[in-house]
Amino acid sequence: MQTHPVRLSPGDDLRGALEDVLRARNLTAAFVLQGIGSLSVAQLRFAGVDQPTELRGDLEILTLAGSISPDGAHLHMSVADARGQVFGGHVARGCSVRTTAEILLALLPEHRFSREHDARSGFPELVIRPESHQA
Repeated sequence: MQTHPVRLSPGDDLRGALEDVLRARNLTAAFVLQGIGSLSVAQLRFAGVDQPTELRGDLEILTLAGSISPDGAHLHMSVADARGQVFGGHVARGCSVRTTAEILLALLPEHRFSREHDARSGFPELVIRPESHQA
């Protein structure tokens, strides 16, 4: 495992930028160990809800964690608004960095992650393979 710190800038799409890091480094597996920073827009999908909820304002990222594969990310995040109210859920595209996002990635070059439909859950779920099985 290798670690890779990332700093995102104002206006960056949080999820898209993290997926881009993997593509730019030609890697096939990573985990977000932690992230902090701020957002002006958060798109969070709450448990049992199909569509994300948009939150706007000065939002602080309290926690950010998840997995990243070449075919997408599975990230969960908690954010607090200006009153200290906390929201958490699945990170969708469209989370816009307000001032900064500081993220620590664990790069796993010996693995290949993919997201494949799981009949039991009904969702694309993480599949982990050794990198030597690359097609």
